Amino acid sequence: MYTSNKVLGNAAITSTGPYFIPNVKVDVYGVYTNNVPGAAFRGFGAPQALFMAESQVNKLAEKLGMDPVEFRLINALRDGDTMGVGTPAPNPVSAVECIEAARDKFGWKKKKNKTQQKKKLPVVARGRGFAAGFKNVGFSFGYQENCWAKVEIHGNGKMERVVLHHAGAEVGQGTHTVMIQMAAHVLGVPESLVEIRTSDSATQGNPGSASASRLTFMAGNSIKGAAEAALKKWNEEERPAIAEFKYLAPRTTPFDKETGYSMPNFQYAYVAQAAEVEVDTETGQLRVIRITSADDVGKAINPELVVGQIEGAVVQAHGYAVMEEFKTKSGKVLTDQLSTYLIPTIWDIPEKVDSVVVEVPDPNGPWGARGMGELPFLPVAPAIAAAIHDATGVWMSEFPFTPERILKALGKI
Repeated sequence: MYTSNKVLGNAAITSTGPYFIPNVKVDVYGVYTNNVPGAAFRGFGAPQALFMAESQVNKLAEKLGMDPVEFRLINALRDGDTMGVGTPAPNPVSAVECIEAARDKFGWKKKKNKTQQKKKLPVVARGRGFAAGFKNVGFSFGYQENCWAKVEIHGNGKMERVVLHHAGAEVGQGTHTVMIQMAAHVLGVPESLVEIRTSDSATQGNPGSASASRLTFMAGNSIKGAAEAALKKWNEEERPAIAEFKYLAPRTTPFDKETGYSMPNFQYAYVAQAAEVEVDTETGQLRVIRITSADDVGKAINPELVVGQIEGAVVQAHGYAVMEEFKTKSGKVLTDQLSTYLIPTIWDIPEKVDSVVVEVPDPNGPWGARGMGELPFLPVAPAIAAAIHDATGVWMSEFPFTPERILKALGKI
């Protein structure tokens, strides 16, 4: 598919995890197959790469006899550290803050990792695991990110009505609510005065897509710019006061074809998660008891919507990690029904999700906000894999973590 190189670009960057690794070489390959075409999914290359990276980090910590959280804190990216592409991660880097926040909320207590598989397992074994990650905000890789907005202020002596024009897509994440909040905040009026007009290609400029965890960052900056410009006209007694604004994000550069050297993204967002599970060692049944997810959003414009995004992403990632298995054979889809491709219901999802909203402001973000739509999805699978290992002593290198796979790893089938 035409997105393969973009997916592989994200995978190349995130394959080192949110850590400072002075010497690293990453090669990624796209391969044509006779399977049905694939398309974008939440995370766009980062979930796969981070499963590999975070599983490796957990194994390294075990080999060194170190607590996996302590090991991460020693190696986490910090301001000024170079990434695998040879340039520093854009400041501020909040990997440490996220790791510490997840650790503290989860109540993680240090203990030395097990270096050998348990000789005798209980029927129901409990374990805990940890993983971290990061994700780009925006398309970037040399593309000039941009976003358009228009604001109208109507009234005579006072503002009586505000019209916000923005074509950014609402796909259930609460974008339109946040857009209204942003315009109202700049103008100092109640949200009830703001009328939003959306998705009219005849009268509106390009907002860019609701993907790449970009819309809060990009739309926020465009709305802020348009509202400030309209407010300036209003204060100069222009009636109605109408202004358009096109926001241009900081420039980025593509990979060098030979070395990979680049400044591929103008900002990243960071996440850390802890998981607790129970494994029935007789049946292979996995029960995810709780997941704690600490996500740096820069500034939570609407904290309730942020928590909703975290919970939704964790549940979606739980399906990806534990249940959902897409099977093909000879180019034909075998799991084309919901009876064969299982998605989680209310009875299957983690029993508890603790959302920790970390706020380390991005100086380029609107009021400091970063994008985080994909972020909470990323470390769920490796955190659960680490918890299974803590419970049973076996590493899971393939998911979903179905009962059959767990029993095979335990040597019982």
